[in-house]
Amino acid sequence: MPSDFLMRIHSPEFQAMSERVLRATELTSRLNVLPFDDDAGKAALFEKILGRPLPPRVTIYPPFYTDHGLNLDLGERVFVNQGCTFLDFAGIRLAERVMVAPKVTFITVGHPVDTDDRKVRLTGGPIDVAENVWIGAGATILPGVSIGRDSVIAAGAIVSDDVPAQSLVTGTKATVRRRW
Repeated sequence: MPSDFLMRIHSPEFQAMSERVLRATELTSRLNVLPFDDDAGKAALFEKILGRPLPPRVTIYPPFYTDHGLNLDLGERVFVNQGCTFLDFAGIRLAERVMVAPKVTFITVGHPVDTDDRKVRLTGGPIDVAENVWIGAGATILPGVSIGRDSVIAAGAIVSDDVPAQSLVTGTKATVRRRW
């Protein structure tokens, strides 16, 4: 998906995405009820969710949630803790040695702000996380964001802008930007 894409709801592309969401939801719901020590069962389900085996030395602790799965690119030695959500239709890349704390949310798709377009279109962009990044518990990474190498995203941070390499990002940005 190109950055800042726009898709009409009820288009053939949207229908295909909707079908994949149902399949990914079915697969993740099965994954999330497996015994923790069922490594073979988890590996088989992750292969169906991602469309390929997990890379070497990747660790993902369920529960794990994704709406697509096929656009989630994980580098070696990525660690994802419990309860994380990857809405990856527009693409999410986690490079080598990225650490993701519990309940982190990655969102690549949303709706336009304008009322007339909100119910008929989707917008978004890919998320790119460089090597050796640590994302703290409960952080939210929004569409189109790139996070530079060796950076730290503090717990609870809402990341709506690119993060330079070797930076610490904290806090939320919930301020009124526009009124209509």
